[in-house]
Amino acid sequence: MAGVKIALAVTVLAGCAAAEPPERAAPPGTGHPTASAPPQASTAPSPESTTPASPGPTATTARVVLTRSGGFAGRGDTVTVEPDGRWAVVDRAGSRRTGRLSGTDLDRLRQLAANPALATEAGRPSTPTACQDAFSYRLTVGAVETGYVDCPADGSAPTTTREVVELLVGATG
Repeated sequence: MAGVKIALAVTVLAGCAAAEPPERAAPPGTGHPTASAPPQASTAPSPESTTPASPGPTATTARVVLTRSGGFAGRGDTVTVEPDGRWAVVDRAGSRRTGRLSGTDLDRLRQLAANPALATEAGRPSTPTACQDAFSYRLTVGAVETGYVDCPADGSAPTTTREVVELLVGATG
């Protein structure tokens, strides 16, 4: 009798798997079904798609990492900001401080991180600095990496990169 129940269960389960609609089938190797929206009959854009979404409290951006090194004392600080605004600062000695950006600072960081000028600044060729004991900043936003040496003799720092650095140093300092 137990063998009949097992066979019946296997048959029922096999039938359910075969009857599952293709858009609900699991991608190969994942073992998890994926939901996809049914096709819409209308080709008119929905109100949500015509209005750009403003970054709200749940909007995310890439992780932001700022490394400050150099200076007379030979600093080595790393600031890491998660997409939700939580931050951690680890200094050269390994001491750690943590906190959360204010809503205003997080919104500003998101605006700066999304600014196309940041990627343009990342493409600038680096040049040797004319200063000794100056701070060097290396900023990584997702896959974009940029930076500068804080040396007036080198010319102006890249604007958007500098704004992110100033924001993070001020908000986490």
